[in-house]
Amino acid sequence: MDSVGIKERDLAVDAVRSWWRTFENSKLVKPYLIFGPFLFVLLFYMMFSSEFGLVVAFSTLQVSIYFIVVSFWMLVWILKKDVGDEDMLEIANPIKEGAEGFLLTHTKTIFRLAAVFAVGIMLIYLFRSPTSNSLINDHVSSWLICFFVSISFIIGAFCSALSGYAGMWVSVRANVRVAAASRKCYDSSMKICFRGGAFAAIINVALALLGISVLYLVLYFCFWIHMPSGVDIPIQEIPVLLVGFGFGASFVAMFAQLGGGIYTKAADVGADLIGKVEAGIPEDDPRNPAVIADLVGDNVGDCAGQCADLFESISAEILSAMILGGSLADEGHLSQNMKAGFILFPLCIHSLDLIVSTISTFFVKTDKGLPELSKMNKLEDPISIMKRAYYLSLILAVIGLFFICRNFLYINNLPNAYLCFYGCGLIGLLVSFLILICTQYYTDYNYGPVQRIAESSKMGHATNIITGLSVGLESTGAPILIISVAVLLSYYLGEYTGIRDENGALIGGLYGTAVATMGMFSTGVFVLSMSGFGPIADNAGGIVEMSNQEPYVREITDRLDAVGNVTKANTKGYSVGSATLACFLLFSAFLDEVTMLTGKPLKSIDITVPEVFIGGLLGSVTVFVFSAWTIAAVGNAAEDVIAEVRRQFRDHPGILTYEEKPDNKKCVSLVAQAGQREMIKPGLLALFSPILVGFIFRLIGSYTNRDLLGAEVLAGFLMFSTCTGILMALFFNNAGGAWDNAKKYVELGKFGGKNSEAHKAAVTGDTVGDPCKDTAGPSIHILIKLVSTITLVLVPLFVVT
Repeated sequence: MDSVGIKERDLAVDAVRSWWRTFENSKLVKPYLIFGPFLFVLLFYMMFSSEFGLVVAFSTLQVSIYFIVVSFWMLVWILKKDVGDEDMLEIANPIKEGAEGFLLTHTKTIFRLAAVFAVGIMLIYLFRSPTSNSLINDHVSSWLICFFVSISFIIGAFCSALSGYAGMWVSVRANVRVAAASRKCYDSSMKICFRGGAFAAIINVALALLGISVLYLVLYFCFWIHMPSGVDIPIQEIPVLLVGFGFGASFVAMFAQLGGGIYTKAADVGADLIGKVEAGIPEDDPRNPAVIADLVGDNVGDCAGQCADLFESISAEILSAMILGGSLADEGHLSQNMKAGFILFPLCIHSLDLIVSTISTFFVKTDKGLPELSKMNKLEDPISIMKRAYYLSLILAVIGLFFICRNFLYINNLPNAYLCFYGCGLIGLLVSFLILICTQYYTDYNYGPVQRIAESSKMGHATNIITGLSVGLESTGAPILIISVAVLLSYYLGEYTGIRDENGALIGGLYGTAVATMGMFSTGVFVLSMSGFGPIADNAGGIVEMSNQEPYVREITDRLDAVGNVTKANTKGYSVGSATLACFLLFSAFLDEVTMLTGKPLKSIDITVPEVFIGGLLGSVTVFVFSAWTIAAVGNAAEDVIAEVRRQFRDHPGILTYEEKPDNKKCVSLVAQAGQREMIKPGLLALFSPILVGFIFRLIGSYTNRDLLGAEVLAGFLMFSTCTGILMALFFNNAGGAWDNAKKYVELGKFGGKNSEAHKAAVTGDTVGDPCKDTAGPSIHILIKLVSTITLVLVPLFVVT
């Protein structure tokens, strides 16, 4: 075992363990973990008791640091677990090396592109016209503003990349430990798998809170220095200058998801078509040269890409809600502390999320031990274990949400307004729950839709595809109805608060939808943990299969893997729902910023104006073309993998008889190059299409004396691209998940089982669904948020001032 231990340990793991041992042994650390955050907040409150916003921002900063420490405790708990035998490590080490190597190279490429955009943003803000009616512009130089926006872009990009890397880093170390634990204890394998996902989720949200709270505090003190004494700091204008952070997060998430998604699905399609269909060998068979690349892809796509995606989602909805909170507080003429409450409410909600979700993580457990193989069917279903803990997080969130609404959204002359906002938050919680239920219904093989796809596989490949398309299209209906009702109810409840502007108009509706979005995210860490569970379980199953473990071990990992497909699909549905609400908020924030920059009100868009209608069409077609290019990218890369696997089987027939070993590194290299190459075209389309549309119509507007034409056309672009993107993302995610689990349902022995004609048809359906659910679908809901954040950041390009 000494040699095994030496192989398993790398410098990073040693560094984490050494740091943690020093941390644990320090006499000052444990008191800090218990009392530190409270003492620091109390001290800060004593110093700035009249500045509610400062206390909240500093408290959020403390919470984020505290939970980063908690996540490291969870990581060390995972690293202490058994890593299995030599055979397991022989499979796990190439997965780890391949994932880390690809992600480092990939990140360097992304940051080269990000550096160019950072310079461009700085120049745009440096030469923009002064904002109308802005106190900040009256007292703060344009140099400082342009520098801060570009720096916030870089910080957002860095945090997004770091969150993705953290998700991948723990995944490639938790997978072998789950595989090893499956030989001895079902409960232990379940805990390691879930806590691996929880580590990434906690880091994700904590980094978002850390970045935004630090930038808020820096801006606050910067303006405090420059503003004349006796004048309140215009904190309602601070969130607009933080949008660079959200754009940086979206920028990295787009390329991380594209590159990782192309990598993972190209390898998966190639491995399945040649291995299962042509060669008739099992999934994750060690003879298949593309299997290692497939397992690497789970980490760079489903972990790194998904983590960057969700970091971007969280950042976007926090910033959009902060902007709307500032706008509402300013128009409603609320006091300075009330303004701070409405602006910083999103940060407090995510602090609540960290607390309730982390508590619930420790309730993901079942009976210890490992029943005999004959009793395997009596093992508790993993989805039931996770649901039990998820319900606890919902209950805790309902309680915590009430107290936060009471303290942050209380208005002296409208004492019941906070109850309406609390109702909006409950609507958001209910939406997240219902979307998870809908997604599970359409993607879990225990329900009718997936079983219909599996049954149609008996008739052949074409009927499998037809039924899968039908299920995917149908699955868009229920989530859209749920989201539509939620937006209306939360908007009406927001208006029912009675908050009015100086003209007497009700203005609380939009902020009601923002609170509903916050409510949806109040258990976000737990949902993200379920997402990270999936790829770890998938990798663990591959390691067990390739290291020739006992059949009962593979049955345990298969059970975890099947549930992992559902949890990944659930998270994607959750992401689409949150993206819908976030884009609605970002759209409103865009209109507000145009109004603030130009001094001309832009409250609604008339789609009967030809230019606006054309902008809408261009927004919709951007989603279609983007989807086509991402799916084509997977196909192009998969063709290279298929050709290579066929070549190895043809030139080295001893591979299939175990007399020769396959060249796994060749396939890893092929898909890595393809991921880098194929992501560029769709990524650039996502970045430049809104910029070109807005700028071209701005020029047209300047010649026709319509100063807001560029912004109006771009608003149409945003509206149509969001609606089209939501439907496309739901269709791709759910259809792909249903095809995948239909294959697994057949592999359980239904309709002929493995290697039957129904199984071959189901594998074809799965390979068609792979680029849909893991490349195009997740990339689309990044696309619609990227379009929203890039237009928000670059508003000065699109209006004539």
